Amino acid sequence: MSDSYDFGQQWAEAAEQMNEAMTESMEQNLEAQSAFAESWAEAMEGSVPDQDEMTEGFEGYARAYEVWMDAAEQLMERTEDAAAGEDVSFAELRDIWLQSANEAFKEVMGTSAFAAANGQLVESMMESQQELNEFSEETLEQLGMPTGSQMDEVGKRLVEMERRQHAVEEKLGRVLDHLEDGGE
Repeated sequence: MSDSYDFGQQWAEAAEQMNEAMTESMEQNLEAQSAFAESWAEAMEGSVPDQDEMTEGFEGYARAYEVWMDAAEQLMERTEDAAAGEDVSFAELRDIWLQSANEAFKEVMGTSAFAAANGQLVESMMESQQELNEFSEETLEQLGMPTGSQMDEVGKRLVEMERRQHAVEEKLGRVLDHLEDGGE
């Protein structure tokens, strides 16, 4: 009787672990989907794409969602296989999610809506960088320190002076060679 109790206890513990793993996996799936949707929304925020881009963006998101749902189905099937005694590794389950994430991101990132939003993000970042550069120049100037553009100018002048010095040294070398040869 104790053997059947031990087996029943072991089975219950294994089933509980599988349920916990599946629940955790589903929670992670929902978190990943939420993060994905949030990042997509942030990428789209502040941009008003035209109707075609908007439609394409939603279609890309819908395709990505399908990929996620297919992955959830695969996970459920493999979890059921594991519960039935089949050897299913956690690496296999992880790979299902990694592959699905790659496919889902490809679906969204391949849309013109995402490209437009990404372009606007880059443009905004470049504008911010320009504003920061201007602020830095003004601040350094007010503090009486050389600005980046002033340092660039000094560097250009130094390079030009080195070029001229090298040319003078070459001419001087030719003149000295000529004098050593007897002035001929």
